[in-house]
Amino acid sequence: MSSSKTVRKVEVVSPVPADIDIANSVEPLHISQIAEDLNLSPNYYDLYGKYKAKVLLSVIDELEGSGDGYYVVVGGITPTPLGEGKSTTTVGLCQALGAFLDKKVVTCVRQPSQGPTFGIKGGAAGGGYSQVIPMDEFNLHLTGDIHAITAANNLLAAAIDTRIFHESSQSDKALFNRLCPPNKEGKRSFCDIMFRRLNKLGISKTKPEDLTPEEVKKFARLDIDPNSITWRRVMDVNDRFLRKITIGQGPEEKGMVRETGFDISVASEIMAVLALTTSLADMRERLGKMVIGNSKAGDPITADDLGVGGALTVLMKDAINPTLMQTLEGTPVLVHAGPFANIAHGNSSIVADKIALKLVGPGGFVVTEAGFGADIGAEKFMNIKCRYSGLTPQCAVIVATIRALKMHGGGPAVVAGKPLDRAYLTENVALVETGCINLARHISNTKAYGVNVVVAVNMFATDTEAELNAVRNAALAAGAYDAVICTHHAHGGKGAVDLGVAVQKACENVTQPLKFLYPLDVSIKEKIEAIARSYGASGVEYSEQAEKQIEMYSRQGFSGLPICMAKTQYSFSHNAAEKGAPTGFVLPIRDVRASIGAGFIYPLVGTMSTMPGLPTRPCFYDIDIDTATGKVCGLS
Repeated sequence: MSSSKTVRKVEVVSPVPADIDIANSVEPLHISQIAEDLNLSPNYYDLYGKYKAKVLLSVIDELEGSGDGYYVVVGGITPTPLGEGKSTTTVGLCQALGAFLDKKVVTCVRQPSQGPTFGIKGGAAGGGYSQVIPMDEFNLHLTGDIHAITAANNLLAAAIDTRIFHESSQSDKALFNRLCPPNKEGKRSFCDIMFRRLNKLGISKTKPEDLTPEEVKKFARLDIDPNSITWRRVMDVNDRFLRKITIGQGPEEKGMVRETGFDISVASEIMAVLALTTSLADMRERLGKMVIGNSKAGDPITADDLGVGGALTVLMKDAINPTLMQTLEGTPVLVHAGPFANIAHGNSSIVADKIALKLVGPGGFVVTEAGFGADIGAEKFMNIKCRYSGLTPQCAVIVATIRALKMHGGGPAVVAGKPLDRAYLTENVALVETGCINLARHISNTKAYGVNVVVAVNMFATDTEAELNAVRNAALAAGAYDAVICTHHAHGGKGAVDLGVAVQKACENVTQPLKFLYPLDVSIKEKIEAIARSYGASGVEYSEQAEKQIEMYSRQGFSGLPICMAKTQYSFSHNAAEKGAPTGFVLPIRDVRASIGAGFIYPLVGTMSTMPGLPTRPCFYDIDIDTATGKVCGLS
């Protein structure tokens, strides 16, 4: 990559303006220029306007013989509710590598949900002078992937309730005849997707008329147990009043009332499938295997049993292609998938990473971000994402702030929307040093995977040299490969050059293979307990419901899947108020569910909401449009 093509000189202003003002002050390069610098030919992408393009999966086959670049994951310490700047650090590091160190680099990040964008947290494009642009397009509809997920999810939800409805009022024969209607010549036939169910049932016959009455019943009647249904409807808005609803109250639904609810779209299993799939064919199989509940006999019912797996794939056919964008300084970005890390696995897609690693080639860098603290996002990156991708990271960056470390050292509560306590704005080295126990555990946990760990201290104006030195010393003492002070929020890539140099050295000096936290062939409980120990737990306590679900999933043959813990992001433990590095606690598993299509079992630790609510003063108060220019203002 010729740096003269892509480097865009950004004039840095102090104090740092609002994120949207910085984003609007820069004219993005045409996306074809970004593609050209990656040697990505127009045959392998489709333009979505001037500043976005969908990269086609066929590029993976084209580059199959090429070597991969270095693979870097960015995680963090246990965060405050304000966030510690992982996305900003991910972008800043890439701007440093690409615009200042002349390396081929691609940033791989998740697409943000509109829930937080209009709710509490705001957007997720990075911040300050380390952003993905155009910021408004990134944070809003982008190329429609989340809308496709919403449509596919809700088509499956409609198919479930409709099937129960039709089975309740028809005989086996009538149901079968409607599922396999005669053509103009009066002949019946199975459509392609029906053979998947026939094969599952062990029926090898190919003509409807050859089935016995018993086989007709087994094929046509799914006999879904309404109490077992785990599939919920979704929308990409924070709406607490949809958490629990009743459906079927219309007079034509004949009293088939059922209590259910909505999740936020990014919590849909289809989002996790998108993030973990490796090809269109693989996505088709995963979508078809998604389990929505059980029959009354206790057998799992899948999307393919309902006949809808192919249609779901059609709705997702464009969403499987990652979206190419750019940073403020003109380095390339692939945006793809957006699962939350506390209720899902919290990483961008495997296909985006695979494409990026080939595009940068040997000596280049792909930097991806894992959501929330390293106990959640990075753990799932290693044990779920890397298992399915077969990719091996060389370096993990752990982002820390003085603010968060003071909180872990016993500082006052940090509350979103409220001014920071004076303790966070004045020097207190002892508080920082005490809080470094949290950083130390994240370092040791992450090093155990065989990667080199570099700590990036995201510097704020109120941080002092003594406090920053305390973090650096604690990080090195805990086994970090290096610890670097960064100012990329205020200075862009220039403020992360030292981090870029450290990451390059860390990648070039890896001596160990990737090691997982647990093998797949042990029991569900043994895997849960291995993760719990990494949190500092002395044991695990299972509710009666959790025990029942573990037994059922083991009986159904799903015990060989990896584990995706649904847990608070604000503590190593289940208690968000427990800061630092707690030990000796018993981790309570309230329930255990499965995303069979995505390919993981997810235990629920304590109470986890899959549909956020809006605060008294949501972010949408600040969002508007300049009607003279058409530019968005107020996005954060």
